[in-house]
Amino acid sequence: MSKNNIVVPEAKDALERFKMEAANEVGVSLKQGYNGDLTSKQAGSIGGQMVKKISPIRTRNFIRENRRAYGHEIDYIFNVYVAVSA
Repeated sequence: MSKNNIVVPEAKDALERFKMEAANEVGVSLKQGYNGDLTSKQAGSIGGQMVKKISPIRTRNFIRENRRAYGHEIDYIFNVYVAVSA
């Protein structure tokens, strides 16, 4: 079983439009249908842009003093997942 199955077949057109928008944003020109002539870098930038739009992750570094060693700082990274509803 492929992981690329579309669960809602009616969403196929919306996914195609979304892919075209993402390609436009990263400066890659797609044509309708097969795009096997794209480089891995181009295809990856489109997929990366799509993931960035679907599940934006905001990372922020926080620094606090270590209570055991005076003047020593520890970096903390918090990932925040934002759910977007249509």
